[in-house]
Amino acid sequence: MAGLKPQHFLWEMKGRVAVIRLNRPERKNPLTFESYAELRDTFRNLVYATDVDVVVLASNGGNFCSGGDVHDIIGPLVGMEMKELLAFTRMTGDLVKAMIGCGKPIVASVEGICVGAGAIMAMASDLRVAAPSAKCAFLFTRVGLAGCDMGACAMLPRIVGQGRAAELLYTGRVMRAEEGERWGFWNSVTEDAEAAALALAAQLASGPVFAHGITKTQLNQEWNMGLEQAIEAEAQAQAICMQTKDFERAYHAFVAKETPVFAGD
Repeated sequence: MAGLKPQHFLWEMKGRVAVIRLNRPERKNPLTFESYAELRDTFRNLVYATDVDVVVLASNGGNFCSGGDVHDIIGPLVGMEMKELLAFTRMTGDLVKAMIGCGKPIVASVEGICVGAGAIMAMASDLRVAAPSAKCAFLFTRVGLAGCDMGACAMLPRIVGQGRAAELLYTGRVMRAEEGERWGFWNSVTEDAEAAALALAAQLASGPVFAHGITKTQLNQEWNMGLEQAIEAEAQAQAICMQTKDFERAYHAFVAKETPVFAGD
């Protein structure tokens, strides 16, 4: 996918790390019907990408994403019938499903505004690095909608806890960077969030990437498992990883007192 030329967002390869940016900085990078769909399809295709190991969702022009575009999305939705509305909400949910199912770790690098569907995209990432300027809000109730959008009521409590998630989803208030780090939403807050996110992504890309994919799968699938099922699933997953050449490389490097060099196979 190194040669991908999307129409509705920016795509850049840094080694085996794909960097995605929404590209309407003059409006704080809102989503449109078209960018939703193209992002969904891109993450679906990443399942099969052999030249991408990690994805970074980056900011652009000092902001991450201002959610659904008021004029291009919110306005048209007011005039739609239920069938069309359900097709839209399912499509937005499919973006989250595609992010979860893409098989690659996703690192969000968040500066400035990160609200509405932008907050959901950060939430659906595996790791989140924020700049001190980050302002994250699940704004849905502020526009007369429920807080249960795109998986928020399932995912956010698992990250910050039920009570904190309820507060954010009921009120739609801004969670600032320091608070978000304290609550565990941000993995770290740093002045140069993008540099930190890219360094983290490069570290992941240099690791056992097949095993990272297994880790991502288990982190998500085990939400719906009991403890005994989870232990058995992890036993099977680990047995698969023990057949990889990366596992053998790590063993020989340990014996030789060297740092393993992983190749993803």
